[in-house]
Formats: sequence, structure tokens, C-alpha cells
Amino acid sequence: MASKLLSHSHLRVIYSSNTRICSNPTRATRALLNLRPFSDSSSPPPLEMPQSHNNTINDTGMGRGSTPSLSSLKELELVKFASIAETWWDSEGPFKPLHVMNPTRLAFIRSTLCRHFGKDPNSARPFEGLKIVDVGCGGGILSEPLARMGATVTGVDAVEKNIKIARLHADLDQVTSTIEYCCTTAETLVEEERKFDAVIALEVIEHVADPAEFCKSLAALAVPDGAAVISTINRSMKSYATAIVAAEYLLRWLPRGTHEWSSFLTPEELVLILQRANISVREMAGFVYNPLTGRWSLSDDISVNFIAFGTENSKYENK
Repeated sequence: MASKLLSHSHLRVIYSSNTRICSNPTRATRALLNLRPFSDSSSPPPLEMPQSHNNTINDTGMGRGSTPSLSSLKELELVKFASIAETWWDSEGPFKPLHVMNPTRLAFIRSTLCRHFGKDPNSARPFEGLKIVDVGCGGGILSEPLARMGATVTGVDAVEKNIKIARLHADLDQVTSTIEYCCTTAETLVEEERKFDAVIALEVIEHVADPAEFCKSLAALAVPDGAAVISTINRSMKSYATAIVAAEYLLRWLPRGTHEWSSFLTPEELVLILQRANISVREMAGFVYNPLTGRWSLSDDISVNFIAFGTENSKYENK
């Protein structure tokens, strides 16, 4: 099995058969990472997302009730995303980048979770029997395909408008109508002693006030040896140029002010935060956009968008 090897200042790219891995972490991660490279060789084409009327939402926040706990949340972020919540399912609206990226995100999730839980990635419903929580579910654009792949899905978001739209859209389909949507926080779910086989938080951590506390909550929601999948944006000059200047001001793919560059995390920082929260990162990959095809693909380039798969460690620490 190929493994991620760290040089003196770079994480080297090691190829074995169809296996690939990300590059460019700094020396800070040398003693921390011993990751398996991402491989999608056994993954079938990802499911297409159904498009619908004018319903919309975002992948930010967590929550239950009308006044969720804000321990790791930024109130201004909640207000910002609530203002565009009705555009969640508009594939040409403010969340178009997430709609376009979704098949690639799902390919990584399918591959890593199937490998970890011993599931068949070629099955139409590979997540049958798994309980998955989608933290910061927005309008449900990730929760719905997870449900179609057989998972028992709970979607949580701190923006009440997001949850209402997610429920309305899910109810249009008998399969997705089984999704449990809650306006609550990850912290509240921990207090309720909820547990899940896999905890997923995509494009959320850059919007929370305290990433370390947020990751501790994610870890607490996972069963022993459970899985965690987190995606975010690297804090690099390239990400400033592409994810903010280009995406928000030049191309206007996103509303201005969607992201704060200072809130981004480097891959090394994310690995450290997750390790301290009792999650070991096992695989990592980058997302690269091809302007000619208008599609995203998985890559070893983690200089801008990247995604990480990790496992909860308490099962081994208690031995």
C-alpha cells in the first residue's frame, strides 16, 4: 500500500498503481502525517444531482431549534448565508460552484468511506447501514445524494431558512424524504449524545469562529474508529487570487464577502487541529477546476481547495 512520505520540507507525491496523493505541506506536518494516498480507481461515476425550482442553501453552519448554540459559530456568517438561503437549489445561483463541485466531492467520499467500512463502491447503495451526519448541510445538496446511496442521513445547520428549504426539497422525493434535518449545532448534538458512523463537514470550517472546538465536536459525534471527511480552502496566495479575487470579484461566481482569507486553514493546520481532536487524517486530495470543461477533478494539488479523510482514534487509545 502506497503511503505519503514527507521530505525535509515537502510532502512528496508517491504513486503506486492508480494511487495518488497531495503535495506541498510544510515541515510542521512531518512528524504528524503518515497518510494513505487517495485512490478513486474503484469508484464508479458519481451520482448526478437532481436540479429543482428556486430552492437554495449553503454548506455552512450547524444547529436545532430557533436559537441554536453559537459556541463555534460566527453570527455574521449565519446572517450572510441566511440572506441567500432561498437560492440553494438554483444551479446557476450563488451556490453554482458547490453544485458543479458536488460530483467530485462525492467521488472522494464514496471511495474513502467504502474502503474504510468495507463497502462495495460499485453498488448503487454503497452506504447502506451507515449513519452519516452532514454538518453545515445548507439546503441539502450533499445530504440528498448520500441518502440515495443508502445512508441514514442527518443534516444539521444553524440557519433555520436553510433547514426549511432542505426539508421542502427532500420531501419531493420518497428516498430523500427520510433525511432528518435539524436546525441545531454540532455541539448540541454532542450534548444529546448522538453518534454517527461518519461525520462530514464540507466547506464549513472556514466559516466557524473556533475551528479547534468545532473539530472536537465532530470527533465526539463519531463512533470509535468512525470516519470524518472535511473540506476547506488552503490559506495560500493562490487561494487568495482564485477563491476570492477571481471567484468573488472578477468572475462573480460567489457573492462578494463569501470568504475571509484569514479564516482559511492550511493542510498542516487542519491536520494538527484534527489530531488534537482525536482524529487522524489518512488521506487527502485537492480539487482542481478546468475552465475548458467547466468541471472539477481530484488532484494532488492542495494549494487551493482540498478535502481530507480521517478516523476517530479512541478505539485504539483505550486499549
